[in-house]
Amino acid sequence: MTLSEELVWRGFTSETTVTDLSTLDEGPRSYYHGFDPSADSLQIGNLAALMMDKVFNKHGYKPYILVGGATGMIGDPKDNEERQLKALEEINHNKECIVREFRQVLGDDITVVDNYDWFKDIKFLPFLREVGKQFSMTQLLDRQFVKNRIGEGGAGISYAEFSYTLIQGYDFLHLYRTYGIDMQLCGADQFGNCVSGMHLIKRLEGVDVDIYANPLILDPTGRKFGKSEGNAIFLSAERTSPYDFYQFWLNLPDEGLEGYVKIYTELDKPAVDELMTRHAENPSERIAQKTLAYEVTKLIHGVEIADSVVKITTVLFGDHNISELSETDLDLLAKFTPVAAKDGSLIDALVESELAKSKSDARQLITSGAISVNNEKITEDRNLNELALVRKGKNKFLLVR
Repeated sequence: MTLSEELVWRGFTSETTVTDLSTLDEGPRSYYHGFDPSADSLQIGNLAALMMDKVFNKHGYKPYILVGGATGMIGDPKDNEERQLKALEEINHNKECIVREFRQVLGDDITVVDNYDWFKDIKFLPFLREVGKQFSMTQLLDRQFVKNRIGEGGAGISYAEFSYTLIQGYDFLHLYRTYGIDMQLCGADQFGNCVSGMHLIKRLEGVDVDIYANPLILDPTGRKFGKSEGNAIFLSAERTSPYDFYQFWLNLPDEGLEGYVKIYTELDKPAVDELMTRHAENPSERIAQKTLAYEVTKLIHGVEIADSVVKITTVLFGDHNISELSETDLDLLAKFTPVAAKDGSLIDALVESELAKSKSDARQLITSGAISVNNEKITEDRNLNELALVRKGKNKFLLVR
């Protein structure tokens, strides 16, 4: 596939200033893609954007990934309320964390830039003369997020957040002047802010540059993935465990599944077509979900952890025995499952792990057949004197080691 064909096939098409996508195939260009350090980890909405970057990179484009040390000090304006300013220490910590994630996904052959490096030396009056003079208040007030904030019932907007689009616009100008970058990649919700940079370069340099946006990726309920939506799945193992990360993809419904496979994996068209054909022949096997979950977990957490999570899943929800897990697998399992020491009673372990509210509750669970140990239903208390997996109901577990 050419670049333009692959972007269309994978679903990476949204708003863009490129009127004929085939022109993207004419030769590699340099692009930048910016991310603000609003948290200490990216989430899978950001990952979709990085997967689009990987497509451009594969076709020879030169990537510059911008971490917004300066823009992060202000905060990208939300539609409904003012953002709380973050402490500088938190911003610096977040930058370090997400840069590691950039490299995990995109590899080391990227140039990471930080807009704080040039904004820290910019003086206010020269900025107003060079940049502020190029923007009409009429155009800025016409931005949808501004209308939402200052219209009837709106929460208002500070001058700092109102100026965010000028700061982002200057980023593009600086990167064009410094590195010759003539394309910005962004999320569809950032397209309006990105136009500021295109406008600024045209006014000051007399050059046409491009913006290319990836579509917002929605979860199965139709909401976009993100912290503000309360449904964020993070790339950081501390924020979202590798097990929970894998389970998210594994439990996706069939609807929209092929789109997720195209966006979040690097499987080519023949491989995706074969996978979806196999899936359609026997949907209950969930081969597409299993492949998607493994591929994305491998990308973010590495092959060893991905393999370990698969083994853990077969033990928790299949007919495999916990004795098949290695010490490394058990260590991973212990990060998201309560752990009890051997040589205690089952009742005590249930109470201590909070799988039961009290000893009487634990006895009731046992006598009613709601508890199993190593896939064996238990009807009376016993000592747990060996490695064991205790299950309550379908999906609550206790590791005994």
